[in-house]
Amino acid sequence: MSHHHDHHGCREYEGLARRDFLTMLGGVGVAAFVPTWLPQVVLAQSANTSRDVIVSIFLSGGCDGLSLVVPFGDPDYYTGRPNIAIARPDAAGTGPKVTALDNFFGFSPGMAPLYPAYQAGNLLVAHATGSVNNSRSHFDAQRYMEVGKPADVTINGGWLGRHLAMTPPAKADAPLRALSYTSGMPVTLSGAPKALPIPNPAGFTIGGSGTTQAARTAFLANNFGIAPDPVQSNALDTARTISLLQSINFNGYQPTNGAVYPGGGFSNALRSTAAMIKADVGLEAAHIFFGGWDTHSTQGPIPGVDGQYMHNLMLQLSQSLAAFHADIIQGNTSTNVTLVVISEFGRNARENGDKGTDHGRGNIAFAMGQKIAGGKVLINTWPGLARENLESGQDLRVTLDHRDILAEIVQNRLGNTNLGAIFPGFTPRFRGVTKA
Repeated sequence: MSHHHDHHGCREYEGLARRDFLTMLGGVGVAAFVPTWLPQVVLAQSANTSRDVIVSIFLSGGCDGLSLVVPFGDPDYYTGRPNIAIARPDAAGTGPKVTALDNFFGFSPGMAPLYPAYQAGNLLVAHATGSVNNSRSHFDAQRYMEVGKPADVTINGGWLGRHLAMTPPAKADAPLRALSYTSGMPVTLSGAPKALPIPNPAGFTIGGSGTTQAARTAFLANNFGIAPDPVQSNALDTARTISLLQSINFNGYQPTNGAVYPGGGFSNALRSTAAMIKADVGLEAAHIFFGGWDTHSTQGPIPGVDGQYMHNLMLQLSQSLAAFHADIIQGNTSTNVTLVVISEFGRNARENGDKGTDHGRGNIAFAMGQKIAGGKVLINTWPGLARENLESGQDLRVTLDHRDILAEIVQNRLGNTNLGAIFPGFTPRFRGVTKA
């Protein structure tokens, strides 16, 4: 799901991308039991089938939230970005302009396909949000967000993995409760029971010759089926997951409500997720990385200017999310789904000498769903882009901890009140992200 980006990104990001650092936790693994590190919490006695499926999206590389959602009401946005700022909605001429969300913020042209979801009240935009830790290392910042606690190298598991480990399955016999579209288990889902990294669900099987695939799958189930747990449970769940996914017609899936997925890895992951949700197989969480946002040079957020690299990237993001909204969330046929989008950090408020932006702090986040209080831009005061208001003289300040957004969704949409265990050491404040 990473986006190759060889000449825009920094050395750390390119190095991480080449190593596919998401695989560091190891290959296929299914945690069949509650892990020993899990704090003592109160588990629900029965499945709550009304809770939402969560689709978690991480924009890796540190996306420039000031280009996705433009603060056109802040004149210092234009002062600091003479070459890459996007014109106000009321600017003269016929060139590319912001689509106003209110009288201060607006979507850049690359994000405009999401405007119908915003107008429908299903899309919440949060700004000046992010981690309270000020690391500008891709690796550290992402890890802190994935584990749900900044600057703690001792913590195990991810925030979404802990949530799933504390809740009974939505379907008691479901072999697959969560998946990530990666070749290794990401930190976010680490510790989740019945979770697998599956880069392509349509082609998920055991390796080797196709002519002996069925026999080898049966061998796996038969031989490990008598092994002690957790080996037995892992083997049987993996075999059942292969059968389950092979029963879903991913390639022939027909979206509803006129939804058109634009193609590409990120879009295909959302389309496959939609197919699994509609197949009602017991999936509770899907995690997707969408990379390529490390834009140190020739950022190109404006269509037709400087190669429009980031404009094209934003189009992939917005068109894919818009299709998922039309297919899964909008209208009377909607499914209980909440989708969230975050990134490890934002970027400098001011452009650099290469018409790009360097690692920064405050950023955007999105939440989408029928029970999301959308149609608004959520801020906890706008810190401003005047130099004297910037963190370290260069960055949009974080005034809204992203865990406030996640925690409210976990409690109100995923039905889990164990927030102190999911986000250790953090007391969230609900901000009106969800609605009854």
